[in-house]
Amino acid sequence: MVLSNRKIVNDPVYGFITIDHPLIFKIISHPYYQRLRRIHQMALAQMVYPGAVHTRFLHSLGAYHLMCNALQEIKGKGVPITDEEELASKIAILLHDIGHGPYSHALEHSLVDVGHEEISQLLMQALNKEFEGELDLAIEIFNGRYHKNFLHQLVSSQLDVDRMDYLNRDSFFTGVSEGVIGYDRILKMLTVRNGELMVEEKGIYSVEKFIVARRLMYWQVYLHKAVLSAENMLVKILSRAKKLAMEGADLFASPALHHFLYKKIDKQSFIEQQDCLSQFCLLDDYDIMGAIKAWTIHSDPVLSLLCNWLINRKLFKVQLSSQPIDPALIAGIKEQASAKFGLTGEDLDYLVFSDETSVRAYNVNDEKINILFKNGIVKDISSIDDALVTHTLAIPIKKFYICHPKI
Repeated sequence: MVLSNRKIVNDPVYGFITIDHPLIFKIISHPYYQRLRRIHQMALAQMVYPGAVHTRFLHSLGAYHLMCNALQEIKGKGVPITDEEELASKIAILLHDIGHGPYSHALEHSLVDVGHEEISQLLMQALNKEFEGELDLAIEIFNGRYHKNFLHQLVSSQLDVDRMDYLNRDSFFTGVSEGVIGYDRILKMLTVRNGELMVEEKGIYSVEKFIVARRLMYWQVYLHKAVLSAENMLVKILSRAKKLAMEGADLFASPALHHFLYKKIDKQSFIEQQDCLSQFCLLDDYDIMGAIKAWTIHSDPVLSLLCNWLINRKLFKVQLSSQPIDPALIAGIKEQASAKFGLTGEDLDYLVFSDETSVRAYNVNDEKINILFKNGIVKDISSIDDALVTHTLAIPIKKFYICHPKI
């Protein structure tokens, strides 16, 4: 095959990333994929870490690069991987985030009653139809239906190249060094036994560091109080806009955003309405933020308040607790908010609300990270003597929180 479309991308994290197959180049060049340039990887984390403005596009390319390296290492250890399987695995990881909407998960909790995983599936099927079945094997690997399970595990597991890239990349762009992982050593230690992905014994401590880094990044970055605040405010803004739109209120919106504001959208809508998927692919962060800027002067007091606060970074105060939030505390803060902002009833629920979040750095009930010892014994990393994962990292931590304006 003549590689007429060989390209290199200069990535600030890994250096040069090579795109060396015509089909991969076609996928990256497709409008569905190019849309990821206009979607931030870390949503509103930039409100806390100003450097966190990298995109889903860059993350997907980084995960693709790590997949290329992982496959080379595994093939070098004598594991048979055909050219078709290698290409399909690279395509599977390249497309793993293609269904993400603007600001990641905010859209799923407000405008669209469909998860990004389901939209990813629909977009893969649409691309596969356009490329006349060339993505068949990639879709099988992505969904874990292919008989070589280790290829799926590289795409989606507790030690996949997706997690390796986002931890390393998010650490780089936020400047939070706790997220730095030894991804290169982990890749060198990958192996396959009985069709399952494993890590050689020498890689135990690198894997533990990976799990520790994930936990630290969640509490220090992804679930930072100000990040929680900003992203909850965004969800409340979109929920309020949707409510007003369904009641017939006039709202500024791009054509794509208008489609999702003024219609009830669920999975069936994507399946039955031909224009729904194409409209989704026209929607990005710019549509949302452009509308929020315009809504700062909307006549609805709740919508305009929230939009003004978010645009000017006047974020909600967040109080964390190890116990569920006392209803009396919520009622008291609502009373103060009502007196200050002149809002009552359900309108106050947009300004004062509680929720919960939890993190489990390593899930012993999920697909495990297996360690292959020199004597041929295989153990889950949490069952190894004196393993750090056994004592602390496999225990889920739940935190409750309340959000409200600074009163």
